[in-house]
Amino acid sequence: MRGYFGIGIYHPKTTENIGTLWRSAHNFGADFIFTIGKRYKKQASDTTKAERHIPLYEYETFEDFKNHLPRGCRIICVEQTDGASNLKTIAHPETAAYLLGAEDNGIPEKLMFGHQKVYIDTPMCLNVAVAGSIVMYDRNN
Repeated sequence: MRGYFGIGIYHPKTTENIGTLWRSAHNFGADFIFTIGKRYKKQASDTTKAERHIPLYEYETFEDFKNHLPRGCRIICVEQTDGASNLKTIAHPETAAYLLGAEDNGIPEKLMFGHQKVYIDTPMCLNVAVAGSIVMYDRNN
């Protein structure tokens, strides 16, 4: 697939989720990962040393994140919310930043306004790093 993509978490709660997402991003060919709002410390769950291969960008706020995205990069919010499309049915854009919500609070509705929203069809919420891995797998297939 042409283009590039990154994946990140809004207000990540645990260090393990960042490390696991980073490791998956390395395996699935992400070009970068990011966090918005920092509630975590250095992670030990990244056993592949993904930081040597994929940069982690840390943004203080959603506006800071938006202002630093590359030109033309689309924000795709991954959240179980009204108006979201099933991940199975979407065409992934050539350039994208997939934004996942933390497990305890998700992504606030006001931040998702005007951006594409997708959900993973499961009966219950998934672990955020697992959800991110599913999105990246879907993008690659």
